[in-house]
Amino acid sequence: MDLETGVYRNYVKKESWRTVLTLAYQSLGVVYGDLSTSPLYVYKSTFAEDIQHSETNEEIYGVLSFVFWTLTLVPLLKYVFIVLRADDNGEGGTFALYSLLCRHARVNSLPNCQLADEELIEYKKDSIGVAPKSTFGSSLKSTLEKHRVLQRFLLVLALIGTCMVIGDGILTPAISVFSAVSGLELSMSKEHHKYVEVPVACIILIGLFALQHYGTHRVGFLFAPVVLIWLLCISAIGLYNIIHWNPHVYQALSPYYMYKFLRKTQRGGWMSLGGILLCITGSEAMFADLGHFSQSSIKIAFTSLVYPSLVLAYMGQAAYLSRHHIIESDYRIGFYVSVPEKLRWPVLVIAILAAVVGSQAIITGTFSIIKQCSALACFPRVKIVHTSSKIHGQIYIPEINWLLMILCLAVTVGFRDTKRMGNASGLAVITVMLVTTCLMSLVIVLCWQKSVFFAIGFVFFFGTIEALYFTASLIKFLEGAWVPIALAFIFLIIMCVWHYGTLKKYEFDVQNKVSINWLLSLGPSLGIVRVRGIGLVHTELVSGIPAIFSRFVTNLPAFHQVLVFLCIKSVPVPHVRPEERFLVGHIGPREFRLYRCIVRYGYRDVHKDDMEFEKDLVCSIAEFIRSGSIAPGSVNEDVVKDDDKMTVVGTCSSHTEGIQMSEDDADNREAAGPSELKEIRSPPALKARKRVRFIVPESPQIDSGAREELQELMEAREAGIAYILGHSYVRAKQGSSLIKKLVINLGYEFLRRNSRPPTYALSVPHASTLEVGMIYHV
Repeated sequence: MDLETGVYRNYVKKESWRTVLTLAYQSLGVVYGDLSTSPLYVYKSTFAEDIQHSETNEEIYGVLSFVFWTLTLVPLLKYVFIVLRADDNGEGGTFALYSLLCRHARVNSLPNCQLADEELIEYKKDSIGVAPKSTFGSSLKSTLEKHRVLQRFLLVLALIGTCMVIGDGILTPAISVFSAVSGLELSMSKEHHKYVEVPVACIILIGLFALQHYGTHRVGFLFAPVVLIWLLCISAIGLYNIIHWNPHVYQALSPYYMYKFLRKTQRGGWMSLGGILLCITGSEAMFADLGHFSQSSIKIAFTSLVYPSLVLAYMGQAAYLSRHHIIESDYRIGFYVSVPEKLRWPVLVIAILAAVVGSQAIITGTFSIIKQCSALACFPRVKIVHTSSKIHGQIYIPEINWLLMILCLAVTVGFRDTKRMGNASGLAVITVMLVTTCLMSLVIVLCWQKSVFFAIGFVFFFGTIEALYFTASLIKFLEGAWVPIALAFIFLIIMCVWHYGTLKKYEFDVQNKVSINWLLSLGPSLGIVRVRGIGLVHTELVSGIPAIFSRFVTNLPAFHQVLVFLCIKSVPVPHVRPEERFLVGHIGPREFRLYRCIVRYGYRDVHKDDMEFEKDLVCSIAEFIRSGSIAPGSVNEDVVKDDDKMTVVGTCSSHTEGIQMSEDDADNREAAGPSELKEIRSPPALKARKRVRFIVPESPQIDSGAREELQELMEAREAGIAYILGHSYVRAKQGSSLIKKLVINLGYEFLRRNSRPPTYALSVPHASTLEVGMIYHV
């Protein structure tokens, strides 16, 4: 089935209450698995070393007050009420914010952007009734567009947030599963449980990653019930502890207890904020997973169930600890000690299942963000497997999956305690939030066109809170916080090297492209014999003739009767609608039978398989020929400034009233379709394995030249398609700096050799493929 038809969310329409509630229920398993398991390790990490639990209860009350207000200000106020509104046509996450900024100011780093991309419906869709641009907003936009340094800084900032999300995908499964398994410590001695926790946690993690290739849709129906049961469980236990142990614990929600806590603990209390920070791990998922649900459903699920359940859970733990000062050892200050003894084993099982669900969500999110980075030329190409034919966001990346598993096991075995895992996870989480706050301030001014004072207030208020937690996490550098920094640094280097090499390679293509005058001088035959069939010349260029074509012409004496210069590119929108998928145009006069076809995908779009794509491609060229013959003035003169004019053409499914293509066996003589349609058939002598028919509307009439052009295209399609691919070897120019030589000759070349070829190169048959080698001196 066509995956494109189901990817667009009707978020602009009014949703029924039943739909909203259904989505809210489903979001529990996907969005809130990580956030809901944080009570397993927050208190344990906070009291690990820096502060002690005394009989005055000032420490536990202060921690509870910090947890309550952090949950209220960051996930509730910042994300639910502000950040969720900054969606990119229904999509969320770091790259969604960056994509919004790229469309409102020309700061996009994708090399092959066109003015035609700005005509996309998703590109132009903005808020209605926004205020006029402020003077500061206009000057900020012009400053960003003039200075390449600021544009690169903005890209690096988005990549840092992305790298920390990948680091969180390594650390979250480790700390969630390990903390859930740590409930075994209450049923055995401290000397023995540490030899059981690590192996059990590793076995669960290996099983979790080994099942990824099946896709979340196969076990997804279990996710929401598990998290729902878990939330009801921790809220019921919390309520029991409040009533049974300390009904007055609600007084600790006053901000005054935060002041008392810091006054008494001072430096130790500040350092313990790194543990308190863990109460908001997973908050970013509310924004990152927005594309799978809706704003209303995520808000309802958080405000009505997740938030009150977490508050009750933390209050219940604090109530229990406020009446139990003499604890055998500090390691037992945690979640399970507050669970009634008869319920510990059932709660342990539910906690492990909830930890697996939370880990699954962050792993899937990591796959998704790496796909976005790869689509925007910021990550080496990897194999992307779509595990569901109905839900476009469910993907599996084998290389990344096994890399995450190895690193996750290394963290679990290397640390073996929640304290250092918490320090590492906390720094990754708060860095992503800081990046979101910085990008949001630009979105407020440039996209929402609000007052600069609103943006400054947003940055100052939330940035101050997050900076406080960031410094508290950073001070634990030697105690585990170095892990996300090291991981982010490695991934950032990989992304920057790949992006730099891709830009330089494209610049070389632009500088060495062949002029249209050279092509016109060859004449309609291109100076050589034209053989039957379609030749697809893959190129990154959106205008001009690629250098590999001239190299091919000078080395081979024949070429195909129909030539298509095909460019498959990504644009900075989440989805491109099927009716806007193709840009098609002639290169040179019509009798040359040369076409340029630009295929546009959003950073979350699903690429079709080769057979369906071929049919859409040929059909779009045929529709271009037909529409050009009946409406010559319909071509957008402003779309392309160079040698050819382009027309927007959709897929077969998007222009049902236009030309259609039918392929069947040569002996099949059944009727072509409705009576109002007529066929252009291939001559009997040219029958091949498949007979191709173009079904053209009866009215309006097409001219004889277009009919002849369609006839030739149909014959070429029956003869088959050959794929001409460029095989590049990238080298730094003579006289380049040592750093550039290291980046290009070693870094980029190593990544290119070890990354996957482009999607189209994987799917085309080898027997129909021709590779043209070229050396790029960049």
